[in-house]
Amino acid sequence: MSEARFDHLIHAPTRLSLVAFLAATAWADFKVLKESIELSDSALSKQLSTLEAAGYVEIRKDFVGKRPRTSARLTPAGRTAFERHVLALREIVSGGRGRQAEEALTSADAPGR
Repeated sequence: MSEARFDHLIHAPTRLSLVAFLAATAWADFKVLKESIELSDSALSKQLSTLEAAGYVEIRKDFVGKRPRTSARLTPAGRTAFERHVLALREIVSGGRGRQAEEALTSADAPGR
């Protein structure tokens, strides 16, 4: 089992919704993600690019006939980061804050964040 670890990159509400959706599937089509998370094309592209740059998401671009089709999936690193983040959130919610969850909360409250 993974060790709990709060992840500020995943924690942003839009990215958390996106990663949670991707955690439940192998590959997700851009259009399905857009409609499920209720984002514009540009907002979804930006969030996917951020997650891809962190190594959490893999983007695949194919053609179906002459139409481009973009899909995404969590990488193994992204899946592990999500699982660790969920464990950290559970610790926080249950009041059993581990050392890392406590540190994450403290750093999140630091000035400039």
